[in-house]
Amino acid sequence: MQKNIKLFFIVIISTLMVACGAKDAASEKSQLDKKVAKPTLVTVTQVKNQAVETSEEAIGMLEGLTNPTISAEVAARVVKIHVNTGEAVKQGQLIVTLDASDFGMQRNEAQAEVARIQALLSNQIKTVERNQALVNKKFISQNAVDNEVAQQNVLKEQLIGAKARVGSINHTSSKTKIYAPASGNVEKKLVDDGEFVKVGDPMIMIVSKQHLRAHLPFPEYIAAKLKPGLEVRLTSPTSETIIKSTIHDLKPMIVEGSQTVDVIADIIGSPDWQPGASVTGTVILGEQAAAMMVPEQSVVLRPAGEVVYIVRNNKAYQAIVKTGAHQNGMVELLSGVKENDTIVVDGAGFLTDDTDIKIASTPTDANTDKAANTLKK
Repeated sequence: MQKNIKLFFIVIISTLMVACGAKDAASEKSQLDKKVAKPTLVTVTQVKNQAVETSEEAIGMLEGLTNPTISAEVAARVVKIHVNTGEAVKQGQLIVTLDASDFGMQRNEAQAEVARIQALLSNQIKTVERNQALVNKKFISQNAVDNEVAQQNVLKEQLIGAKARVGSINHTSSKTKIYAPASGNVEKKLVDDGEFVKVGDPMIMIVSKQHLRAHLPFPEYIAAKLKPGLEVRLTSPTSETIIKSTIHDLKPMIVEGSQTVDVIADIIGSPDWQPGASVTGTVILGEQAAAMMVPEQSVVLRPAGEVVYIVRNNKAYQAIVKTGAHQNGMVELLSGVKENDTIVVDGAGFLTDDTDIKIASTPTDANTDKAANTLKK
């Protein structure tokens, strides 16, 4: 019995020793794997001095300078609205017709008055001629002729007034046909067919895209650098077009509350731009002859601050840098690197100081490896 118990303990002890040995072997294998870890695949670039523009950027709003609201110039009933909301209209296009019946009757009345005065004047001219003949024969005095001549002049002036009234009625009647004063799009219909409008009642709102104005609020600390004539590059979410304009004017007062200066730039002849949309304006203040520019993704944030990784002998070494201007996906390095240094671009976010790296032949290789590392994490 005692022999069996001893044998049992010997088996248990042997099993424990084998398990411990396997654990030690697994630990050694793990440490070995760490030592022979694959280098991180990256892309690199060289630091080069290059010319860079000095610029400032602001986000503002677009204003339409030609946004007429068409109002009635005569009191009449609306016969027909020829356009609908959102429809494009051209300058000179008929958009509203008003009832001209009343003006037609007034014209007929005024023309009848003209005909009546013309008849009286014609008769008066003959009377003056007859009396003048009698005066020449000394049958009547000159006073009689003078009175008839005065009456003739009165009729002439009355005829001029009557004809002017006909012209006035014709002019007023022409206002019953309303034409678009500018090309654009119908923003809103304020009346409909059959409604009666009074003088001054708004009927149609038109938004024109032919002449827009950008209002850009720049911070007050650069106000002294801004002046009319400086180049401005404008972009808007409503269009893929980049517009090159110039500063047209600056409002003289700093905007209270935001402490900004309102910079004005005009956009002419860009129909794909929308009034009321936001606009990003970049003012070109000057050009720096030489600046060390690198891709933005090569600069990463670490506890020590902003760093880049300099490549030497297939290893990446951390270098703390000070950054400056950002432009078109590039960032200026003010210190921490030298010209012609090779730094990591793609893959910099996965590195630490003194890390083994492998330089990819194409950026696609590095991006694929970076995605794989992300999935592993």
